[in-house]
Amino acid sequence: MAHAPIKDDDPTLGKLVMDAQRDISSLISKEIQLAKSELKVSVQHGGLGIGLFAGAAFLLLLAIIMLSVSIAYFIHWAGLGLHWAFLIVFGLYVLLAAILGLVGVKQVKQVKAPERAIKQGKQIPNALKGKG
Repeated sequence: MAHAPIKDDDPTLGKLVMDAQRDISSLISKEIQLAKSELKVSVQHGGLGIGLFAGAAFLLLLAIIMLSVSIAYFIHWAGLGLHWAFLIVFGLYVLLAAILGLVGVKQVKQVKAPERAIKQGKQIPNALKGKG
């Protein structure tokens, strides 16, 4: 079998490796630039979304305040003094806060350490040493 003669303009193995390394480096840098631009757009949309949620939460808070005043005036309209009506609404909020607080405390007391994960984590050093 006869091999084709090597021409001077044929790339050498070293040149091919250098070209591949340069192309891979360029590809990685372009991918990083693309990821950065996509992330920038996502962060902008996320920030706008958070701002809109904050605005909605503020308006909801104002609505709750207006509802509280309305409830107090309805109680007053039923014949009770205005100061007593507002005191009743205040008491309802204190009662609601106490109930939410108690439920929250119960939930926090149910939090436990991840015992299985800790046990497995303690076994890792022995496994790495080959002691299984």
